[in-house]
Amino acid sequence: MPFFICPNCGNRESGGDRNAGFTTRPKGCSKCGFGFVFELLDDYYPAPNAAFFVCDQQGRVIDAGRGSYELTGLTDEDVIGRPVKDVLGLAWVDPGDGGPTADTDGDGETDPIETSLEWGVRSLGKKVEVTSENESVAVVVADVFPAYDDDGGLMIVLTPEG
Repeated sequence: MPFFICPNCGNRESGGDRNAGFTTRPKGCSKCGFGFVFELLDDYYPAPNAAFFVCDQQGRVIDAGRGSYELTGLTDEDVIGRPVKDVLGLAWVDPGDGGPTADTDGDGETDPIETSLEWGVRSLGKKVEVTSENESVAVVVADVFPAYDDDGGLMIVLTPEG
């Protein structure tokens, strides 16, 4: 039975289907009522201080979930609709993982967000420096999960080091 995680509250639950009942409507969170959850192919437990960001298939933020304000100081209004890489000023410390690459700017480095969007694969344990627009800087560990539905998109979980 697959595991699901809510990007809004971090609730984890198991379930047999990605949809709610017999409809094509995505499964929502049973704890907070958020509109959709992400399926995890393996067991995954985020840290209590992890920050969640959900993006559409172009990498634009559609929700800043649990822990996002505490990490960046940015509200939903500051980030929704904007490219996650721009809003968070992501600079990958250890981008390469030996898997499929998505070198979109020709610098020879792999961007885990682009890889997840292009190939539909997870990128776990990637170090990234986050420099949000309010000048807060933090080195965090990023876990990037693709959405396993027809709409695409991804969920990024950022966990501060230490």
